[in-house]
Amino acid sequence: MDPTTDLLAGVRGAVLDADDPAYDTARAVYNAMIDRRPETIVRCADAADVVAVVDYARQTGTPLSVRGGGHNAVGLGVCDGGVVADLSPMRGVRVDPHARTVRVGGGATWGDVDHATHAFGLAVPTGVIASTGVGGLTLGGGHGYLTRKLGLTIDSLLEADVVLADGSLVTASADENADLFWALRGGGGNFGAVTSFLFRGHPIATVHAGPMLWEVEDAADVLRWYREWLPAAPRDAYAFFAFLEVPPGPPFPEALHGKTMCGLVWCHTGTRAEVQEALQAARDVRPPAFEAVGEMPVPALNSMFDPLYPPGLQWYWKGDFVKSIPDEAVRRHVEHGPKLPTMHSTMHLYPVDGAVHDVGQDETAFAYRDAVWSTVYVGVDPDPRKREPITAWARGYWEALHGFSMGGSYVNFLMDEGEDRVRATYRGNHERLATIKAAVDPGNLFSSTQNIRPERRVAS
Repeated sequence: MDPTTDLLAGVRGAVLDADDPAYDTARAVYNAMIDRRPETIVRCADAADVVAVVDYARQTGTPLSVRGGGHNAVGLGVCDGGVVADLSPMRGVRVDPHARTVRVGGGATWGDVDHATHAFGLAVPTGVIASTGVGGLTLGGGHGYLTRKLGLTIDSLLEADVVLADGSLVTASADENADLFWALRGGGGNFGAVTSFLFRGHPIATVHAGPMLWEVEDAADVLRWYREWLPAAPRDAYAFFAFLEVPPGPPFPEALHGKTMCGLVWCHTGTRAEVQEALQAARDVRPPAFEAVGEMPVPALNSMFDPLYPPGLQWYWKGDFVKSIPDEAVRRHVEHGPKLPTMHSTMHLYPVDGAVHDVGQDETAFAYRDAVWSTVYVGVDPDPRKREPITAWARGYWEALHGFSMGGSYVNFLMDEGEDRVRATYRGNHERLATIKAAVDPGNLFSSTQNIRPERRVAS
């Protein structure tokens, strides 16, 4: 039988080609700089649909990509001329409040998770944008507001159901397919299509959070204080440092709209007294020009920036892991950070210490357990004509600071930067990842990724 006919007959979800009215919407990803045209998009209704798509791709030699939330920086969820297993219909979330576990469909977003978990006073460590897909963020490691308190997202992952390249559906956990489970925790989408995740939920419902902004002339003083204070702070305290142009809307006063500033975005899980002590320490460095830090539900914090960054903007990302910020690095940040090319462009220093350091560097695929910050330089704008200036700014800023980095980046911040950059991202874990890849995907079917090529170790 014709494999295409088998595919069309065997799935429950919609099968879209270029003639379908829904095709252009289905192939669009978060980063509008990406414009790929797959041959077929399958809106998978369940794991059986995913198996069918994987079997089809393997049997026909058709390029395959797996799409979750579509947030990947370089749009790897959609491939040119191939077949897309679109998991976005698979976004159910089931919370077991007694076991404090959260079962999440492979196409869910973190907004879906927050909606379900908050009703039970629970949270799972996420990123900083609620529309981000659970799959992509988790498989890359996952860092965000609760990182210092709870660790990476993968540190709360208990198991995953995965469709492998041979079409089999397996469960990966500490007790079952342990090598695969190790690889999934930071190794990206290289090893299969994850149809569901099981997370540990944590009893956090509200936090004290929000922005605190300073005049850009205060940036050097604030950043020097921040580099010393943050690593020594209790794990309940989290704040990322940023250069930004103040958006023209609430909660920011009109006098600040469009102004280039520096700031901290807080998330504190401690007592009110501990929160005030942390905020006062920051105020004592230089008086903030604006602050809006208060108690809020976790879902409100995780979705705070969603209106500012809707799907369809042009994005160019560069990132690095950082262990320290010497004075020369501060000087270069102050030189490059305020030269934002557009209102949406920004630089963030995300803390990745605290509970992240409780896990050994070789205990999961995520290799930068000794990093203190994950830096990202992002040029962003809705206008395609701004592509060159936002790209040049991000690259130039990154080049100025890369010499102070640890050499590699958070995999979810990588654009198309080549195999050497992927290897640097995984450091000494790359060899084991390549060996596991050879065992579960020897033909590299799952290659629409920051690709780890299958390699077998040669006995010495």
